[in-house]
Amino acid sequence: MNTRIQKLSTWMKENDVQVCFVSSPENVFYFSGFLSDPHERLLGLAVFQDEEPFLVCPALDKTDAKNAGWSNEIISYSDIENPWEMIHKSINSRVKKVENVAIEKEHMNVERFEILTQMFSGANFISAEEKLRKLRMIKDEKELSIIREACALADFAIEAGCAEIKEGKTELEVLAAVEYALKKKGVREMSFSTMVLTGTNAASPHGNPGLTRIKKGDFVLFDLGVVVDGYCSDITRTVAYGDINEKQKEIYDTVLKAQLAAVEASKPGATCADIDLTARKIIADAGYGEYFPHRLGHGLGISVHEYPSLTETNPLILEEGMVYTIEPGIYVPEIAGVRIEDDLAITKDGAEILTKFPKELQIIR
Repeated sequence: MNTRIQKLSTWMKENDVQVCFVSSPENVFYFSGFLSDPHERLLGLAVFQDEEPFLVCPALDKTDAKNAGWSNEIISYSDIENPWEMIHKSINSRVKKVENVAIEKEHMNVERFEILTQMFSGANFISAEEKLRKLRMIKDEKELSIIREACALADFAIEAGCAEIKEGKTELEVLAAVEYALKKKGVREMSFSTMVLTGTNAASPHGNPGLTRIKKGDFVLFDLGVVVDGYCSDITRTVAYGDINEKQKEIYDTVLKAQLAAVEASKPGATCADIDLTARKIIADAGYGEYFPHRLGHGLGISVHEYPSLTETNPLILEEGMVYTIEPGIYVPEIAGVRIEDDLAITKDGAEILTKFPKELQIIR
């Protein structure tokens, strides 16, 4: 039994949980090493207090699961078989009486939950989310090494994007060039839909790239991430194309000041709230508080958005091994949008900045 599963089994013993059924592809990957998108098919991992865990996957993925390093039982099923009958049989062969079942309540759909409640009539169903989030929150050195690689590729992508900025090019043209450059580097997957926004479009925090053309005096905002061996990076940089006006520069300088201060405040013992408020106060004092509408950042790892959330109300204490983003922004409609984002790993006495592309204002001419 691997160390991660052992930690989950220990929690199960402490909470009198006989079965934990992990169903999200991200958490199945975390415990098994098998990364797969099952689409509509069932993928899962059953964990017990002492008994051997088993993996459930479509028959077409069985060989891949073995090649990923999973050496325990695999329940595989064809498209005309009912995997739940096999699951029920395997659980009953391991546990005589199931009183408490832990599941991912935020992930499992109603249909599958109803099947489990029929299988284990009278059992209590509890949430496994909190434990799973905390396990994934602290990264080991192998995970950190992979995330560093993903961050280096994100830096490369920003560099490639800046090289494509030209008068009259559309957002989508620049976006396509960035992703093509990454494909030539061997990158198969982005962490999320790449964003390239210019002009007033950048004032929408989650805007959609389109056919807007770059022109002199505009900001160009890049927000992107790269997946390496199942782990994500996430970076945002805002650059200027040609000279910008004083208001635009004031907005940029305010965001940069807030971002640098939050990075500096990131260390073991500080709280998520401390970090958020450090940046938020700077932006508010500059008169832009209402234009910073989102949290400061989020955890990063197998998912691009994971635990913890860096908000002014989160008292969670930072610990060595945590990885998260710091991404303050100011978005003034019809004027400008600026966001600057880095990925950080908490170290013994501070933080390692994983994304390296310069943050000082870059003016592309």
